[in-house]
Amino acid sequence: VNACVDVVLSGVKLLEALGLEPGDGKNHAVLNSRQDLKEAFAHFMERGAAAERFFSDAVAFQDIARTASEHPAAQLYVGGNAALIGQKLATNPDLKILLCGPVGPKLHELLDDNVVVPPESMQERDEFHLILEYQAGEQWGRVRAPAANRFIFSHDLSNGALNMLEVFVSSLDEFQPDLVVLSGLHMMEGQSKEMRQRRLIEAVASISDIPTDIPIHLELASMTDQDFMSNIMHQQVFPLVNSIGLNEQELLFLTQSASGPHASLASWSGIPDVGVVSDILFWILKEHGKTADRASDLTRIHFHTLAYHILVTVDGHWGNQAAAVAAGARAAGTQACATDTIDTSKVFLKAPLEFVTSHTEAPSKISLNPDEPVVHWHRGGISFHFTPVLVCKDPVRTVGLGDAISAEGLLYSEAYPQ
Repeated sequence: VNACVDVVLSGVKLLEALGLEPGDGKNHAVLNSRQDLKEAFAHFMERGAAAERFFSDAVAFQDIARTASEHPAAQLYVGGNAALIGQKLATNPDLKILLCGPVGPKLHELLDDNVVVPPESMQERDEFHLILEYQAGEQWGRVRAPAANRFIFSHDLSNGALNMLEVFVSSLDEFQPDLVVLSGLHMMEGQSKEMRQRRLIEAVASISDIPTDIPIHLELASMTDQDFMSNIMHQQVFPLVNSIGLNEQELLFLTQSASGPHASLASWSGIPDVGVVSDILFWILKEHGKTADRASDLTRIHFHTLAYHILVTVDGHWGNQAAAVAAGARAAGTQACATDTIDTSKVFLKAPLEFVTSHTEAPSKISLNPDEPVVHWHRGGISFHFTPVLVCKDPVRTVGLGDAISAEGLLYSEAYPQ
């Protein structure tokens, strides 16, 4: 239910256009001013980490958005996880996609013809999200980026209040979907605690109305409020969905919010350790997933990081995982390089060629075999499918990569009727 127009441009170019001088980085949970923007951008650029923040001042944001969208180097794209996943799925000519998000005139023009937007979802003004990209090795003052990534910010009230969720759920009767994909919960962080809590309860009531025979996938995104994450996980949203998509930042934040395994790890250094990642994924499904004595529908997690992907499923609920995880990895390589198929001259391997599968119990050691790039292992009724990613050397566009990966993985996944 989140949709917007992404304005993509070099972060350094925008900050220069705004007349901001390079300086020290500092993390801000919410951006209140240009100064906060400058500091937060430098903070994440220095780490090569992706982040997403809410900009609280509407007038200042409109001003920055105008400067960004009119910049000669700016590119305008479909944005918002829901719209991006819908747009990716719509490239399959046999699929019809229902998208309910705040759709303004520019976004409507950018959407694929296979994407249906109910009239109630249309609004007069577009919601803009600013995506400040930086390249590996790029410098801004003293700050040097160790990896290519992006910093996203917006002042987006419509998506933040999940305004279109009820419209979406009420449209499902007529649309009769085979799959429901939800995203946008992270946008609620811009709301007051009271408003957010109330809206989350309403959202849960709405999601509960979706017929149980339709699989639901929830795509997570960058968040900063641990209590809110804990609420989503423990009592409210996780038990209602069948599948989750997330990256390494979200995975670490999730275990920190709920004191899970490796919660004392402050941040990843370099490529996330496969054993640590699989311990946390195992814990999520063991603690919050479907078991004989727990009323939860959660049986699948699609984890993606730059170097590799892991698809984790509770046995007996999903099929075709090897093809699904491979399809997601292929989508990452082709979309980042903007090629139709993998061009081997434009990609390289970053994944560890040997790794252990756990740090909390007796691990098995795995060596990758290029002839069989998808590796499978098993632990306590849960299956893991791992594949390295062919990483694009000079990415053309990193935005929406996680959404494309999740969409492609879902397309190849087979949900067994329960």
